[in-house]
Amino acid sequence: MQQAPIDELLQRCHSVYKLVVVAARRAKELAEGAPKLVETDLKKVTSVALEEIRQGKVRYKPAEGEEAAEAKPKRTGRARATVAAASKRKKS
Repeated sequence: MQQAPIDELLQRCHSVYKLVVVAARRAKELAEGAPKLVETDLKKVTSVALEEIRQGKVRYKPAEGEEAAEAKPKRTGRARATVAAASKRKKS
């Protein structure tokens, strides 16, 4: 099993919390049928999500109203996984 190096992943998200949120949301998208953004033989959606983050295809984007600086952590702010690909899923 291939494991994504945590140091590389944290360089992308800058916090373990953000990394977990982004990876979980992207894994859910993959489980619901979203196409993979990277060439990989990995089968598990969580592993694919982490590889996409490591390669910079998916990144953390603060929700509207959430400050870019983390001076005041907010409980109401929500993170979103933003796909850096041109193609987006059609909304049902």
